[in-house]
Amino acid sequence: MKIVFNNFDRILNVKRATCSAVILAAGSASRFGGGKVDALVGGMTVLERTLTAFDSCPLIDEIVLVLPADGFRERKAALTSSGTLPAKVKRLVPGKSTRQGSALSGLEACNPKADLIALHDAARCLITPEMIESVCRAAVKYRAAAAASRVVDTVKYSDGHDFIDHTIDRDRVWLVSTPQVFSANLYRACAYTARDEEFEATDDCMLAERLGFKVKLVDVGADNIKITYPEDIIRAEEILRRRKERELPR
Repeated sequence: MKIVFNNFDRILNVKRATCSAVILAAGSASRFGGGKVDALVGGMTVLERTLTAFDSCPLIDEIVLVLPADGFRERKAALTSSGTLPAKVKRLVPGKSTRQGSALSGLEACNPKADLIALHDAARCLITPEMIESVCRAAVKYRAAAAASRVVDTVKYSDGHDFIDHTIDRDRVWLVSTPQVFSANLYRACAYTARDEEFEATDDCMLAERLGFKVKLVDVGADNIKITYPEDIIRAEEILRRRKERELPR
């Protein structure tokens, strides 16, 4: 599939690209024991911390929050009545049984005139507005970009039987996280093609990769961890403590 982006280039030449962010919070959190996005990290819930970072980023124009379909009405009512949702959260939508399906639900709720779509896992609550902005700016330039960090350990490729086959050049190995930001037209083409061809991916970059699009990796460092297990809360608290220490006057 070949997509022409001349119109996208023209738009970016005359105004700032507008970006809709899809925050994915529809997972079951089974490895955490449930309730992951409601866990407290530094005095804020995981979800609140994530939403606040996107709300504070000047390049994000709106936020679509994707929640679990099970109990969606009750959850939506609780969040909207609490008065704690940031101003940029415009719509709350129910997710699907897979991450990819939930991402598509979020996409369909975004402003159809948005130039960029940013997708982010709510469990990555240590994301900062500066990290988000750096990925968005890369997406403006390259049409697809993803937050990532370089691997520091030696990486081995196995033979399939738990023996080393060979050593991988770690200078070319990255750990990819979110946000992942795309030209809206590019992402729509990738997402709907994957849906129609019944292709399931573990992240949104894979949707672009399979159609031959290049995705720019943006080094945001190792702090952008995902809350998966209860012990990750301890790691997150330590990262926040270090950040606070760096901000203190010397």
